[in-house]
Amino acid sequence: MLSAEPALPTIDGTGPGWVDLTSEDFVNINCAEDTWSWKGNSVSCTGQPVGVIATKENYTNFELIVEWCHHKPAGNSGVFVWGIPSILTAMKEGEDKRALPAGIEVQVLDLDYKTNYEKDGKVADWFTCHGDVFPVAEAKLTPFAPLSPNKNRSFPTAETTKGHGEWNHYYIRCINGEVRLWVNGVEVSGGNQAEPATGQICLESEGSPIDFRNLKIRVLP
Repeated sequence: MLSAEPALPTIDGTGPGWVDLTSEDFVNINCAEDTWSWKGNSVSCTGQPVGVIATKENYTNFELIVEWCHHKPAGNSGVFVWGIPSILTAMKEGEDKRALPAGIEVQVLDLDYKTNYEKDGKVADWFTCHGDVFPVAEAKLTPFAPLSPNKNRSFPTAETTKGHGEWNHYYIRCINGEVRLWVNGVEVSGGNQAEPATGQICLESEGSPIDFRNLKIRVLP
């Protein structure tokens, strides 16, 4: 029997069971020593090199709160849930040279990313800057509609992301292979039938400085 979902998610991270995520909870996979700088449950990222930090623990059913702020136009980053541990271990040990892991990515893009992409006449119809959710590499997911043209990404049903220099609030709920994302208080995207539906949580460094703060998690049955 599936676990009952909370009728009213506590997307602000208050209530019993929530704990902060700090530097003690993460391990550096393939970034430089100075890529990430922690203060409590907040962390600053230089964006160089491209890579990730990952939780030391594996998580299956959980709620996650991440606030983020890009500091430059067109910034790119992401949050991975259910990152595949064996691949992350191989990346850390240098046996797998990929920069980013396999897992379900919750996209973290600045609004100007689309503007920059279209400067050369390219059509930005395969992504959005408002909270796409999609599988990466060996991971699998059936995304919720609306879908990207290749049907790989769950596109957001609302555009609530704020631009660089402003803070955005992500509430991510992962239960029984289903991922749902709320951006600034509004549920916008997700998917189900994820494979695997357990693994590590990763924060992504991808070329541009970004801050994350108020990192919190609540483990669910």
